[in-house]
Amino acid sequence: MLENWVVVPTCLPVVLRRCHACGTGCFRANGKFRVNANHKLIDAWLLVLCTGCGDTAKLTILERVNVRSVRPELLELLHENDLGLAAKLLQDPAVLRRNRIALDWEGAWRLGTGSTGHFRDVSVRFAAPIPVRPARLIAEGCGLSRGEVERLIEEGKVVSAVRLRGKVSRDFTFTLKR
Repeated sequence: MLENWVVVPTCLPVVLRRCHACGTGCFRANGKFRVNANHKLIDAWLLVLCTGCGDTAKLTILERVNVRSVRPELLELLHENDLGLAAKLLQDPAVLRRNRIALDWEGAWRLGTGSTGHFRDVSVRFAAPIPVRPARLIAEGCGLSRGEVERLIEEGKVVSAVRLRGKVSRDFTFTLKR
């Protein structure tokens, strides 16, 4: 029987970026945007707060873009400080690259198993591209230690088409042979 697990974000991840005021490397996004229009050009930033000193930093979303080229729905979401839009933009590789930031998902996700405990094949689906080690997911979902899961992988009792070492952020399946 195929068991379905889902990795779901519970909050926005921590933004890893050096604070110019206090030197702390962590910022929290709260879904607030700043939008500035100058004639026909528009700029938009996602505001993040330093976890050390509370100073505000801006992550560039739009820079000197013609207002007519921006979808009206996007402008509305920016003006409404939409939290869903903030989450979507933080997962956009172009935004991460442009702002030279990384994300720390530690404590910002949960695994929904709905597990009966009697399974052999498991499908893991990601609601958002959250990088997680498969061994950690398997350990949490099966109620095992990570060391025990690593041993099962070494013995060939946990098999998958994806590499079980390192991190994954895309859907995968695995088989547990007991």
